[in-house]
Amino acid sequence: MPNYIIAYHGGREPESPEQGAEGMAKWQAWLAGLGDAVVSPGTPLGKAKVVTTGGVSDDAGPDPLTGFSIVKADSMDAALEMAKTCPFLDMGTIKVAEVMEM
Repeated sequence: MPNYIIAYHGGREPESPEQGAEGMAKWQAWLAGLGDAVVSPGTPLGKAKVVTTGGVSDDAGPDPLTGFSIVKADSMDAALEMAKTCPFLDMGTIKVAEVMEM
């Protein structure tokens, strides 16, 4: 069964510690609901820098990568169904990609 990365983009800081705790509880409940499909719950990411042949920039663009999780699923469609129920969608976008075996 292939692995898929669920990449979290954008988002916003919670307005209060209570709002942050509520969001975290929803995310943890979503992960728990995925059961054995969770390969890695992942982690949030800090501010990124962009490296190009022209140098290094602090501008990660309007939709920066802000975290990820890895799940296993029978197909891309199954992974997308998991992503569609993620509470992160209340504050940002999600991209899903198959983790290719080398």
